[in-house]
Amino acid sequence: MLSDLLPFNFHLDTTAIAGTGMWALALYLGLSSVSSWVMEQLTRWFNFAERSLYTSVEEFDRTRPARESQNAFYASMFSIVPFLLVGSLCNYGVELSLGRSWAISMGMMACIGCGIYELGRRDGQSE
Repeated sequence: MLSDLLPFNFHLDTTAIAGTGMWALALYLGLSSVSSWVMEQLTRWFNFAERSLYTSVEEFDRTRPARESQNAFYASMFSIVPFLLVGSLCNYGVELSLGRSWAISMGMMACIGCGIYELGRRDGQSE
């Protein structure tokens, strides 16, 4: 289907994409304090960058709540990018060391382990 639209062919390695996604999810869950820090920094940067677009203080203050919530949404969407990069390195390392057949399996085990860790960490914080 994609080859009908584009005049050239390119190969997408579905195993690498799935393994990278699994590792990124595992890292995002396991390092939740880092992910919230990245999200906070991105929100601050988006708010700072958008402030320079306004010349009027009244207009800036009038639209502030909508812009800040939109910037928080964008920050939450872009906060996965560093984890995707590190997840691709983890996936590549597993493929080099254990072979291609273990890439998705190790990503799933990492997701399960980090998910259980995150549930335990949150339960410990609530008590």
